[in-house]
Amino acid sequence: MSKRNKVLLIGWDAADWQIIGPLLAKGQMPALQRLINNGVYGNMATMNPPYSPMLWSTVATGKTPDKHGVLGFIELMPDMKGVRPVTVNSRKSRAIWNILHNQGLKSNLVGWWPSFPAEPINGVVVTDKFQKVKQDPKAKNPIVKGTVHPESLVNDIQDLRMFSHEITEAHILPFIPKAGQIDQEKHKGLQAFARIMAENSSIHAAATNLLRTTDWDFMAIYYDLIDHICHAFMKYHPPKLNSVPQDLYDIYNECVIGAYRFQDMMLDRTLSLVDKDTTVIVMSDHGFESGHKRIVKMPKYPAAPSLDHRQFGMFVASGPNIKKNEKVFGLGLIDVAPTILHMYNLPIGKDMDGKVALDIFKDVKEPNYIDTWENVSGDFGEQDKSKEADQLSDQETLEQLIDLGYIERPDEKMETAVLKTKCDLKHNLARVYSGKKDYDRAKEILLDLISEDYPVFEQEEIESLKKKKDSIDVKVGDSKIDVIPFYMDLLSISIATMDFDKAEIYLKELKTRDKYFEINTYFSEAKILINKGKVHEALKLLNKAKNNKPNSEVWYQIGNIYRQLNEFENAKEAYESSLKYESDKAKTHQALAETYIRLGDYEEAIDHAFVAIELVKYFPKAHYTLGEALEKFGDLENAKKAYETAAMLKPKTHFRAETAIQNINKKQNSIDLTDKSTFQYIENQIVVVSGLPRSGTSLMMQMLDKGGLEVLTDNNRKADKSNPKGYYEYDPVMSIARDNTWIEKAQGKSVKVVAPLLKYLDPKYRYKVIFMNRDLGEVVKSQQVMLGKDPEVLPTRLLETYEKHLNQVSIWKDKEPHVELMYVNHKDVINSPNDITEKISKFLGLKNLDTEKMCACVDTKLYRNRS
Repeated sequence: MSKRNKVLLIGWDAADWQIIGPLLAKGQMPALQRLINNGVYGNMATMNPPYSPMLWSTVATGKTPDKHGVLGFIELMPDMKGVRPVTVNSRKSRAIWNILHNQGLKSNLVGWWPSFPAEPINGVVVTDKFQKVKQDPKAKNPIVKGTVHPESLVNDIQDLRMFSHEITEAHILPFIPKAGQIDQEKHKGLQAFARIMAENSSIHAAATNLLRTTDWDFMAIYYDLIDHICHAFMKYHPPKLNSVPQDLYDIYNECVIGAYRFQDMMLDRTLSLVDKDTTVIVMSDHGFESGHKRIVKMPKYPAAPSLDHRQFGMFVASGPNIKKNEKVFGLGLIDVAPTILHMYNLPIGKDMDGKVALDIFKDVKEPNYIDTWENVSGDFGEQDKSKEADQLSDQETLEQLIDLGYIERPDEKMETAVLKTKCDLKHNLARVYSGKKDYDRAKEILLDLISEDYPVFEQEEIESLKKKKDSIDVKVGDSKIDVIPFYMDLLSISIATMDFDKAEIYLKELKTRDKYFEINTYFSEAKILINKGKVHEALKLLNKAKNNKPNSEVWYQIGNIYRQLNEFENAKEAYESSLKYESDKAKTHQALAETYIRLGDYEEAIDHAFVAIELVKYFPKAHYTLGEALEKFGDLENAKKAYETAAMLKPKTHFRAETAIQNINKKQNSIDLTDKSTFQYIENQIVVVSGLPRSGTSLMMQMLDKGGLEVLTDNNRKADKSNPKGYYEYDPVMSIARDNTWIEKAQGKSVKVVAPLLKYLDPKYRYKVIFMNRDLGEVVKSQQVMLGKDPEVLPTRLLETYEKHLNQVSIWKDKEPHVELMYVNHKDVINSPNDITEKISKFLGLKNLDTEKMCACVDTKLYRNRS
């Protein structure tokens, strides 16, 4: 390295562009603005569940929590007989600083959560226990063993800690100008503010001290100022929520803005202590709701305050090899560690879940890789976990987590507290797997959790609880473990995996159990109704939810239903309404892009697909939609790139994207091809004969059979008066919505599939669809005769339904790249069989069809029920 690489990583827990943006516009965060002007900025996607110790451990390791092992705010004692705030001992993967230690580099770490007890790395570690002090001004606050490494530094930095009782009006009034009006007997806001301010001032003092007095290659500083201020005071942030008292709003409404501005002031001082060759990264692990979705009264749900966490945090980087004043896209927490290792020219572990964010660099070098850093031998400056001491039990930190609402107060019976912690950690692991779409593992854990035989509340325990609380939500015989969250996640997984029968069972179970918190099941119920074909009932349910409490998700789900009904103008309006509530929802932009394609507005579709990709780079569906929009727009070259990206990003084979690429290659190599007909034979192609009931599909199947194309049929439905030459049906077709694995048998053959079921064809295969058209009046008359009804009485609703089916087929064939479709008019088959058989032969690319035998199948005497 010609110059010494130095990287400073600063964590601002919960920092959000929605607050930062307006402050930058007003010039009120000048330090961050300088970094942006000289660097890159963008969103930082969070993970599920958005619990800070889990997320910051992901930042440090480049791995998801199932791999790095930190699964919550608390952990079990090694002897399994107690619980304590999470420590570094839960982490089972090596962090950035462990790897740098092994490579002979020096790291400083201040306040990282979790980092206690300090790891003996080459450098200095001031752990997350340093700033946690007793609130009683008379109490002694010695720095316990394991708080600082090396221990010889304790005397030098112990006086850098600030205490709540040292916070004066000079500190308070810039944030809370009307602090003098607070009745501190009734409202504890000032106490919470003083603690948060003191703790973050302690972190800042330690960090700036180390920046001035030590030599280092890598340094990481973590602040929880914004997160804790937001949890305490975001409910009072403008605009005023109806349920917030006016007097408290008037007192606290400037507090959140004050926290951001103070954080920027600390950043300004920090930047003054680093040189121009240092790469500085400022980032958050998640955002924080600041609009209509803020929760004033938290439900009784595990770690309920995290419900206020938004899916996107922020990211800014500036340094010698970082691009200037440029927005970057698609960053995730898992990408930070690989990117920092790359800055030191070190290999990235292939077992890391993240990728190097190459887009941020001016001069891009290809990353190097190693199978894993976990098996590399040598000194990594790791904690000797066999030498744990009792001091790891930390009541002050535990109390703060309780005050913030992240955990419940541990049960007085330690065995119950241990059981609850075990369940919470298992549940969090299930949620991690679910977030990774590893639904089988998630479901296995959740089923285990609901099958346990848990202890129940006894009468004397209920009496004891009544003495401590004004009201309690439990009664004698209730389980001490609330299984409702487990059932909620099982419901979500069942819907995600299209197992709607199980989803209905879990929904009923939830409704029968006592609800200790308000459960929102609108979306689940709507999806179950849709699966049952009760689309309009689902729409009615969601409209009720929208009128009760409008939000982005309910509008999004309404848009999905309208899109399913092919009511694209209504879908567009619903998605646009959703974006008014949350403009940075990638899935909504993708759905709106797809809707614009159906409406023929390809430019708008391209714009929204791009926005979706900017928000979430690893979004195969958005890349595919972009490809479709570009292809329709005529930009085949870029459409192909978009399809290729979609195929690359999807974990399993993206058959639609791969087929679309093949189609574009053919278009680029020939000027004679039409949109949905290549007139070429495709190996293993499946010929599908479709149409409305009584539209001539059986006749076409007979023609193909006699013409020499093998037919997939089980002959279970016998010929009758309505169809004297046979139906040529295959029973598994009727259950294609649940199981389409049988389609493999249809390769190289023909099969009959009625129009409403075409959408369930597996995109893995290529299809040539012969769609039988017939005058709708004739179709309905023929069906009336078949059912023994008066053919002269035409049911209006049936006609309308058939018209909808025809419209859906038209949209479907334009949307699906693996489908070629030819419309064949029933009347033309009867009147001009020679012409039609020639066209069919060309469409299928089959030169050896016996067209004479095909024509011989046509019996004009059977052409009844003419309109």
